[in-house]
Amino acid sequence: MRIIHLDVNGWQARFDNGFDDDSVIRIADALGLLWADEHPGATVLVGRDGRYRADHYMELAGSVLASYGLVVKISDRPCPTPALAWCAAHDESCVGALMLTASESSCEYGGVLVRGADGGAVSSSFLASVNRLMPNEATQDRGPVMRADFVTPYIEGILADLDVEAIRAAHFKVVADPMYGAAMDAVRPLLEALGCEVSYLHAVPAPDFVGIHPVPTEPWVDKCERQVIEKQAHCGIVLDGDADRAALIDEQGRLVTRHNMVPLLVRYLYEDRGMDGRVVVTTATTMRVRRQAERFSREVTVVPVGFERIYEEVKEGDVMLATEEYGGVCIPSHLHERDGLYACLLVMELMAKKGRSLSSLVESLQEAVGPMDYFQKDLRLDGATLQRLRNILPGLNPASVAGRVPFAVSHVDGTRLEFEDGAWVLLRVSRAKPLARVYAEAATHEESQQLLDEAVRYAKEYGQPVV
Repeated sequence: MRIIHLDVNGWQARFDNGFDDDSVIRIADALGLLWADEHPGATVLVGRDGRYRADHYMELAGSVLASYGLVVKISDRPCPTPALAWCAAHDESCVGALMLTASESSCEYGGVLVRGADGGAVSSSFLASVNRLMPNEATQDRGPVMRADFVTPYIEGILADLDVEAIRAAHFKVVADPMYGAAMDAVRPLLEALGCEVSYLHAVPAPDFVGIHPVPTEPWVDKCERQVIEKQAHCGIVLDGDADRAALIDEQGRLVTRHNMVPLLVRYLYEDRGMDGRVVVTTATTMRVRRQAERFSREVTVVPVGFERIYEEVKEGDVMLATEEYGGVCIPSHLHERDGLYACLLVMELMAKKGRSLSSLVESLQEAVGPMDYFQKDLRLDGATLQRLRNILPGLNPASVAGRVPFAVSHVDGTRLEFEDGAWVLLRVSRAKPLARVYAEAATHEESQQLLDEAVRYAKEYGQPVV
């Protein structure tokens, strides 16, 4: 019997090492028991991406959930996680949703992701109950499911929120790359409804992803960058495997990182869309977001790494935008979930209304908040070393790092040191994976690399046993 442990990021395993019918049935069985006990006869939505046998696993999970008397609707095609979340949030009878996706992981992996009635993350206590109820054997019980369209209502919701006429008037040429992922059937009708002339990459079903990883970072965005230049497009949109994260390519074929994209949204939502509220960031999020929020007198709330911490703040209310270090953007007025496609379309709306290129908007941002260079590195360490780091980090407070004297230290999530010029470095142990993670940001590449290298040295030094 394989041990399955669900957390806020769901559960993933390789198709050749644990992700199979039995594992999907056991997860659906535990969820069905809990949902049916708390909300008899409620509706549950089940979606999928375009991975190996994803439709089969979706139908299997749905039929197990339905055996508990739940009304189960499964997607009629691959659908983005935000689309599934949108439909859950707008169905009063819905108690939760299950997404068959491994998001940004390579094609060898399958995964499941659980979302609540509002489309956002489920609580840690709910997941703990699911894990306690996880059966040892796969049930044979099955119930009826119905196919439903989760993509069209999501598209209609986004179009109702955008200034469609302004975007149409801009006559944008766009290169769209859904990376063989769940957004294949959503990005095309959305962009065409917005009057864009679109060229598509990796937009056909391919369970093996034809060798790419569905991650909107270098080097996997290289082809989109080249296509933007060749097509003389205004921008490129690259979406990850389940479309909760995304990246933009400017008209010069350069990746607009999440560190610049999110601050652009902060300004646009407040200054042009007239939205109010806090900006929520994790401890590992670029300082550019905080600086931009502070420029417009937006309160900034900093939480430990993990979307569940962000979601807790979103539920509290008064949040304009929330973001994580990997670039997922949650705009609660739209959805209590990250939505990469929606975030990109908002930036296009900004471009249309300002009549400016994406590169010029980024240049203005950098002038306003100052240059910053961001680095992140994962350290694979054995369990004993990681435990020693967990024990030591709450008390670690070095007098200097790479010749710099910190003016503030936080132990909310590992050890984070801040310096007077806005540079910072964070060393933490991952809660979900056997990794130590190091983050650093400074005004120059050389300075951020020095901070990163010093933090790596600390991890290796303090993780060693005392002899």
